[in-house]
Amino acid sequence: MSEIVEKDTEQEIVGEETSAAKKDRHGGEGRRNTRERRNDDKKEESQFIEKLISVRRVTKVVKGGKNMRFSALMVVGDGKGKVAYASAKAREVPDAIKKAALKAKSSLMKVPLKHGKTFHYDTKHASCSSKVYIRSAKPGTGVIAGGAMRAIFEALGAQDVVAKRLGTNNSYNVVRATFNALKVMESPRQVAKRRGLQITEMNERKKALSGRIEKNVK
Repeated sequence: MSEIVEKDTEQEIVGEETSAAKKDRHGGEGRRNTRERRNDDKKEESQFIEKLISVRRVTKVVKGGKNMRFSALMVVGDGKGKVAYASAKAREVPDAIKKAALKAKSSLMKVPLKHGKTFHYDTKHASCSSKVYIRSAKPGTGVIAGGAMRAIFEALGAQDVVAKRLGTNNSYNVVRATFNALKVMESPRQVAKRRGLQITEMNERKKALSGRIEKNVK
């Protein structure tokens, strides 16, 4: 009888040890998974370039008084031709910045770049009373722009560009005008596809047109 009791107690002890080992193992796996998720989040954050354009305090008048919040305007890009902008509101500045960055990451757009450094051609656009002029530049020129436009080009990955803003310096209007100009950008391959031509045919037509212009100038 005593032998049976001893065996039962041994089995209970072994069962407790195995259950504790399982708990430790599962707990270790859980901690490992959380660490991996954190590392993945850090890697994703490091892949993007985040630029804060402006932070301003906004107030909403309601029946009970005034609700004060902060509005943040963010530009996010991967430095390889993708960029987006977004604005968000929150009670605290860090929360508004985080919300705007997450919102911008979900709406990235692709902008064609020439050799990954500059634009294929010059363009201009406007938003309200803000006008922007964007010109392609030779290698080594750098980013010649200021304010919100410089932040957009840095997040986009453009290294050689000359830009000018005219009119109002409101950050929201400048950002909208710049993105309106970037949306209409096309690569030669996209233009040829839209016109139903080959790139070689487009180059020939371009050379012929430039020759005619030179003759008329002379």
